[in-house]
Amino acid sequence: MAFASIDELESALTASSYLTDRGLATALYLALALEKPLLLEGEAGVGKTEAAKAVAAALDAPLIRLQCYEGLDIAHAVYEWNYARQLLHIRAAQEGTVDEAELFGPEFLIRRPVLEALESERRALLLIDEIDRADEEFEAFLLEVLSDFQVTVPELGTIHARQRPYVILTSNRTRELHDALRRRCLYHWIGHPSVEREIEIVELRVPGVSERLAAQAARFAAELRALDLQKPPGIAETIDWVRALTALGQQELDVDNVQATLGSLLKYHEDVVAIRDEALAGLVERSA
Repeated sequence: MAFASIDELESALTASSYLTDRGLATALYLALALEKPLLLEGEAGVGKTEAAKAVAAALDAPLIRLQCYEGLDIAHAVYEWNYARQLLHIRAAQEGTVDEAELFGPEFLIRRPVLEALESERRALLLIDEIDRADEEFEAFLLEVLSDFQVTVPELGTIHARQRPYVILTSNRTRELHDALRRRCLYHWIGHPSVEREIEIVELRVPGVSERLAAQAARFAAELRALDLQKPPGIAETIDWVRALTALGQQELDVDNVQATLGSLLKYHEDVVAIRDEALAGLVERSA
């Protein structure tokens, strides 16, 4: 067992600069204890990917990340053959210097993240990031991996995991995932933190930040999330924004420095336009 208790895991995550609430810590602990994949859902920027990175750091385990996207296929996620090397092998076989029967041996296999995690000499943490961006066909393929921790390569047969990797999947819920995938996972929703917790996170992730700036920034971000914005800021954006303000030597918010650094917090022109002038001044005043 990696950790003797939830408290021990929480302490290890804090040492890796990740503050978690009890619910998330419990879900992570159970995923490790039961050796079950964990599906983390939530809005973009709430810390799903960072949670996986922190767990890997706490475990001192290799982090192997599969970034999902539309059109992701087995060749980019699991394996593909090294065709250039195979061609060289064929030429050598024609010259009689090697045996052509070895053309589809393991030495010609290019291991992508899933197969790399299964064959890792050290027990790895496989992060399947933004699974909702992948096609449903790829999601269906994952069922074999998450059920039996094995993949089938037609030319080589079934490859079983040397050591069962820890698995964390993340989703921004841009589409619904199939029930079959959900059944194979533990589940936890990560929401935006309270203002008090966000202040703690900012102070942990931005060393040297003034207490006043951390508190004002957290309150300002919370005010923005209550508005009808195209993309409300997540914790990641708050941290980036406070780092930008700190780099400029700012110790507290005012209209001018907020206006100058808003691009660190909001990522859509329409959102920036929506809080100009009186709206921006009011937000700064309420955050003081």
